[in-house]
Amino acid sequence: MDAEQFELVRQSVRGFIRSEVVPLEAEIDESDEIPSRIRDAAARMGLFGFAIPEEFGGLGFGMVEDVRLAFEMGYTTPAFRSMFSSNNGLAGQVLVWQGTPEQQRRYLPKISSGEFIAAFGLTEPEAGSDPHSMRTTAVADGDGYVITGSKRFITNAPVADIFVVFAKTDHEAPHGGGISAFLVERGTPGLTVGPRDKKMGQHGAWTSEIFFDRMRVGKDALVGGEEGRGFNWAMRSLSRGRLHIAAICVGMAQRLLEESARYASERKQFGQPIGAFQLVQGLLADSQTELYAGKTLVLDAAGKFESGGETRIGPSCAKYFCSEMVGRIADRAVQIFGGSGYMRGTVVERMYRDARLFRLYEGTSQIQQVIIGRHLVKSGPLAV
Repeated sequence: MDAEQFELVRQSVRGFIRSEVVPLEAEIDESDEIPSRIRDAAARMGLFGFAIPEEFGGLGFGMVEDVRLAFEMGYTTPAFRSMFSSNNGLAGQVLVWQGTPEQQRRYLPKISSGEFIAAFGLTEPEAGSDPHSMRTTAVADGDGYVITGSKRFITNAPVADIFVVFAKTDHEAPHGGGISAFLVERGTPGLTVGPRDKKMGQHGAWTSEIFFDRMRVGKDALVGGEEGRGFNWAMRSLSRGRLHIAAICVGMAQRLLEESARYASERKQFGQPIGAFQLVQGLLADSQTELYAGKTLVLDAAGKFESGGETRIGPSCAKYFCSEMVGRIADRAVQIFGGSGYMRGTVVERMYRDARLFRLYEGTSQIQQVIIGRHLVKSGPLAV
């Protein structure tokens, strides 16, 4: 897709979000559900496969296009992009990069069209930030594998049609090895999906536990037809996901700043708008500066990722800075709104709750610090 075509898609998504999704944000937050008409419209726009190659029915967006589109998606409730996040990101990209030709032909067209919802099964109760502690096992047995274990906080699990499940196939492998990825369809005997999680925020974005009770899959379920490569594939997928999340944070920060500036210009105290007071101006200025820095960082890191120049530290820097940045901007927005900002139903109150999760998933802020810090000690600072 050329630049002109991408711009048409971006503008279409921007208009749809502002005219159709934004007016429904309060309803989505209260009902914990995205209306089906919004889902169907997103599928028609190609959003379930915007990062899937065109040969499989997707739009084929690269990393730079991905983040520019994510700037628009972040403007509204995170539940909107969550519908198709795993299709384009963590789960879908494992298939794009490592799936066998047969696996790609079988699943990617359905994933890109929205016929199938994909889920990424990595996190466990005892293995969140440390996948090496994974307890889910896949034991070779005859012409297949028997998988036993569980996963936690799995996005879209309640509605997923296909799960990319990570399990240990070799307990004796050195650190980082012995983990393999499997494709598991909904309805497979032994697979159970738990009830939807009740979360602080990001209502409408569904997560749940999944359980495997001696679940049998065939050898054709092994992603790439190769054991022991799952950890590396998961980390590569997470790197791309971190850039996407960083861009979503930028979009949310933009919305929060717009709401804050509007309120500061309209709300009056002592006979004048509160935006006339320098301390309020200082809050707005800090938010604008951080937003500018975050957006520039994401675009730079996305360009380097797409060219293959930097695929690990740049995404961690972007995700770390932007997820922390949007939290600070959300906090300032509530401060500017005063008591009104603490009331349920206010945009900034909802976004304050929604923003908090970004510092946790795709690797916590502390995990990003560890990744960045280890690189500095080992190889020195990145060239910027």
